[in-house]
Amino acid sequence: MVNDRKVAIVGCGFVGSSSAFALMQSGLFSEMVLIDVDRDRAEGEALDISHGAPFASPMKIYAGDYKDAADAAIIVVTAGAAQKPGETRLDLVNKNVNIFKSIIPQIREVGFEGILLIVSNPVDVLTYAAIKMSGLPESRVIGSGTVLDSARLKDALGAHLGVDPRNVHAYIIGEHGDSELAVWSSANVSGVPLHDFCEMRGHFDHEASEKRIADEVKNAAYEIINKKHATYYGIAMSVKRLCTAIMRDEKHILPVSSLMVGEYGLEDIAISMPTIVGRNGVECRVPVSLDEDELAELHRSASALKDVIDQVDFNA
Repeated sequence: MVNDRKVAIVGCGFVGSSSAFALMQSGLFSEMVLIDVDRDRAEGEALDISHGAPFASPMKIYAGDYKDAADAAIIVVTAGAAQKPGETRLDLVNKNVNIFKSIIPQIREVGFEGILLIVSNPVDVLTYAAIKMSGLPESRVIGSGTVLDSARLKDALGAHLGVDPRNVHAYIIGEHGDSELAVWSSANVSGVPLHDFCEMRGHFDHEASEKRIADEVKNAAYEIINKKHATYYGIAMSVKRLCTAIMRDEKHILPVSSLMVGEYGLEDIAISMPTIVGRNGVECRVPVSLDEDELAELHRSASALKDVIDQVDFNA
């Protein structure tokens, strides 16, 4: 039996604890269980966040284990190792897939039937791993994907154009990582094609601006990590947004990472594309129009991910 008022978070590092803090203030849930290999850390975070309850909606927050998460509506997985200097991306992939081999089977064993939201990086590979290991229908395993990257794009375009970023409609798609791409061909501001809106605001060098902004978005995490060693507030807000779309059955379109089943010529890979997200998870991918160059870039991004997936053992 799924409890629609309960959420669980696996991993109480910067991302997990920030996500717990954001969800505590969201009013979406009345119960939250925090799970971490370091039980003291989970208990400390639960205590700290619960002390703010008088300023928010009533919520029971506590440290627990996987059986406490069995009836949760959503389990948010943020656990994983961070990339260290000199470590390759594949080293990180293998390390975190091995961590998932200890987490996902335990979620499966308690009979979890809710939505599994994967936030750990590299999120596309780990979403694929979770689909393979969890036994859940593929529609109920979602990666946070390029939700944050797309928010960064909207924020950058809003600043560039002097307009509320909520009026900017544009997506980052593909891998959440170095091969991601901005879909410029269908970007618009309140229905006005992006180039037209740019010229209306006095910007005419479209190609240079697009390259600068796309690079700024792609490198945002590196810049933040360089300055403060980790990124966590932006992704925590993304987790809150995703949980809201799910629990309120919004059918909101978000660029989440999910299993492709032939769309855009891609299959057997988890990658980010605009997707209708509701109470049952992924409803369907949205066929956003891509020009020839964008489609080729998407396939390059998928190939880069596939190369990594092919080198990993997903057997739990």
